[in-house]
Amino acid sequence: QVQLVESGGGLVQAGGSLRLSCAASGRTFNIYAMAWFRQAPGKEREFVAAVSWSGDSTYYTDSVKGRFTISRDNARNTVYLQMNSLKPEDTAVYYCARRPGALLPSLPTEYKYWGQGTQVTVSS
Repeated sequence: QVQLVESGGGLVQAGGSLRLSCAASGRTFNIYAMAWFRQAPGKEREFVAAVSWSGDSTYYTDSVKGRFTISRDNARNTVYLQMNSLKPEDTAVYYCARRPGALLPSLPTEYKYWGQGTQVTVSS
């Protein structure tokens, strides 16, 4: 099994920045994609960003393009989400997810492993 542990969440004012980390342990695959999702109270879990095994391919939801950057360090089995220019509407629990293979889907059902989530709160 694969375990994913997120960290780096917290409370920040609008316009501020946070960097989320997700460390993976356990069984590893030769090639796997990593992604970040978020879920605000009363809303469905939504896709934020994904990165390929090599890090060369990334994919973002429109609302975070230009503000968020996803990256990974395979030597450390860690994926990051740098969040800049944060807005109150970015407030949510952020989850990292992992799936084997090279595709970067945006549906939560396409991902096999999930972390427990880390809370991000952006005050206005």
